[in-house]
Amino acid sequence: MTSQSTTPLRSRLVDQAASDLEDNRRLQQELTERLSVLKQEEALLTDILSLAQRYEGIADPARLPEQVQDEPAAKAKRTPTGTSTRRSGSGSGSARTARAGHTAKAKKRPPLLGDLLLDLLGKYDEPRPAKELRDELLQKHPDRNPTPQVVRNTLESLVAKGRIRRHKEQRAVMYTVVKSGSDA
Repeated sequence: MTSQSTTPLRSRLVDQAASDLEDNRRLQQELTERLSVLKQEEALLTDILSLAQRYEGIADPARLPEQVQDEPAAKAKRTPTGTSTRRSGSGSGSARTARAGHTAKAKKRPPLLGDLLLDLLGKYDEPRPAKELRDELLQKHPDRNPTPQVVRNTLESLVAKGRIRRHKEQRAVMYTVVKSGSDA
C-alpha cells in the first residue's frame, strides 16, 4: 500500500516540478526580452541626450518643438529597436543641422543664457549669488524666463569651463567672472 500511495505522490511532484521549471524558463525569457528592450531604450535616450547637448544653443528655441515632432519621432515610434532609430537619427541630424543653419541666417538667434549671465556678472567686482543674477536677468530680459535650477546649472557649466569662479561662504554659493589677467 505504501508503494502504491507513493507512486501518485511522486508523479504529482514530478509533474509540479516540470511545470515550475517550464514557468521559470518562460519568466527568464520574458525578463531577457524586457532587458533587451530597456537596453535599446537606454541607447536611444543616450543618443537623444548627446544630440541635445551637441545642438544646445544652435537651433532656434522657437523651432525646437517642431523639429522634435518631425521625422525622428515618427521613425522612433515605427522602429522600436535602438539601432535602426540611431542610424536614421544620425542621417536626419545633418538635415536638421542644415535647416537650423538656414533659419539662423534668416533669423537672428537670441543670446545664450551663459553669455547673458557672463555679461551680468561682469558688471560686479564682488561675488553674486545665482538668485540675484536670475532676478536681474528677468528684469533686463523679460522674454527669458529660466528656472532657478537652469541658472545654477548654467553657472556651474561656466565654472567648469573656467569662465567664472565659484565662492562658497557657509551655505551660500556665489560667482564672479574670471578676469583675463588673473590666474584661471
